[in-house]
Amino acid sequence: MSSSDINMLVDMGFSLSKAEKALEITGNKGVVPAMEWLLAHTDEAEPTPEQSVVENVPLSVAQTPVQDDSTSATSEISSTEVAKSIKCNICGKLFKSNLEVEFHATKSGHDRFSESTEEKKPLTEDEKKEQLRILTEKLKQKNKEKAEQERMDTIVREKNRIRAGKEMAEARKKWEELETKKMLEQRRHEKEQEKLARERVKAQIEADRAARRAKAGDEQPVIKQTPPEPSSSTTHTKKNYSETRLQIRLTNGTSLTQTFGSKEQLSAVRLFVEMNRTDGSGPFNLMTSFPKKIFTKDDYDTPLDVLGLVPSSVIIVKSAVQESA
Repeated sequence: MSSSDINMLVDMGFSLSKAEKALEITGNKGVVPAMEWLLAHTDEAEPTPEQSVVENVPLSVAQTPVQDDSTSATSEISSTEVAKSIKCNICGKLFKSNLEVEFHATKSGHDRFSESTEEKKPLTEDEKKEQLRILTEKLKQKNKEKAEQERMDTIVREKNRIRAGKEMAEARKKWEELETKKMLEQRRHEKEQEKLARERVKAQIEADRAARRAKAGDEQPVIKQTPPEPSSSTTHTKKNYSETRLQIRLTNGTSLTQTFGSKEQLSAVRLFVEMNRTDGSGPFNLMTSFPKKIFTKDDYDTPLDVLGLVPSSVIIVKSAVQESA
């Protein structure tokens, strides 16, 4: 037996005992069949304490062998005092149930009622139909209110779902921003390490250059023994080619231009290309076109002036994959 059906029937004005009885007799098929049964049996009075006392009177009378006239009169008075209906003190109408009283009070505005010993006549078919119509309207109104409540609950759930989705999207966005920040920080750290490595290479190159200058200074007395003019000419040539300007053409058609020391090794040029190229990160080789020469691993330890790349030259970056193909 559904408690919601019982509550709905009680809200309509039926007593709890009658609502339970109606649902039980109709096989718990819902509010409408139970309501129809209740309207069809509105004449059935509910058992009350007063009725129980009256029903017990004949039994006591049967067990008493002698009754006087006073006892009979008392019995008649007590039986006539049993309330058989509810009367409106304003208009005098009689009602059988609390539901009828509630409907009359709502419709007429009367608010004074009392129990009456007068018995209300059974409802006619038209009155039963009217009562059924009223109860049906009440049932429709309750169903409408229930549907409206369910709709509002659905709206609230949808709003909660949307809010939860927004919160999840914001959390994902923050996570992506943190990941991006970490990646940028890592990339910055890598660039700093590359910069430090390049500075170490440059420092090594400068140290090698200083060592060569020191060695050349130790050999200067021997050079002074040579004729003055060739010596000054040789010194002038070395001064003019202390640096070289290289144009480096990448595989995507763009160019890089950088000045290197003439005594720097070709490996310094390769390191510069690796750190500044914009055509990808694949393996590559260095070459010149005039004269055409592809530099090997042994050439990377050779100074630029020895390789003939001073005072300026064009170096081409060629993909190692293309070369092997």
